[in-house]
Amino acid sequence: MLINANNILETLNPNNKINYDSILQKMIESWQTATVKPKILIHSCCAPCSTYVLEYLSQYADITIYFANSNIHPRVEYEYRSQVQQKFIADFNQKTGHNVQYLEAPYQPAEFMKQVGHLRDEPEGGKRCHLCYKMRLDLSAIKAEELGFDYFASALTLSPKKNSQKINELGFEIQELFAVKYLPSDFKKNNGYKRSIEICKEYDVYRQCYCGCIFAAKEQGIDFKLVIENAKQALQS
Repeated sequence: MLINANNILETLNPNNKINYDSILQKMIESWQTATVKPKILIHSCCAPCSTYVLEYLSQYADITIYFANSNIHPRVEYEYRSQVQQKFIADFNQKTGHNVQYLEAPYQPAEFMKQVGHLRDEPEGGKRCHLCYKMRLDLSAIKAEELGFDYFASALTLSPKKNSQKINELGFEIQELFAVKYLPSDFKKNNGYKRSIEICKEYDVYRQCYCGCIFAAKEQGIDFKLVIENAKQALQS
């Protein structure tokens, strides 16, 4: 029987900050000891965040990437990032001999706006982002349960700009509602983020300049006309 991360959490000192990377390593050790290869559905926000995650986890598990990102604005940028994600997976499989699969959720930006619009003035990294994490983790858990995966996870923890503690807390909360286990992580650890930059160069992967959210983009002063122009050119090439 595959290990539930909660069993490891229960042995830790509740007063200490949780090292989710350490928990993941212990889980991988248990898989290897039991000679099992779990099936994991990993939510990916973009190809760059999936790079190191695939390189690391595909050694130990059967991976399917789940591209569920209705937060990305505008639509043509969403389509471009989806294309880049699929191309990276195909190139990665060809180069490594792995068989990573790809699934994509429906693009529903109106639903994203309905859920987070009331938090439009929240600072980046605040409650709006936390709700966005939860929306995508919910979708991943639903799909993982539907298709019989052993675990659901997220590549979001690779980014130094994302709150890994909050992402993992939400993952464990969501796990309680579904018949599928959450796989904790902090992929930026062990030079994971640094390695992701190297892999992007190796595979010529597009690295976007904003997370995708229209509110964060406006806060950063992103030029949407330029974003649309560049995405259209890339899709047509």
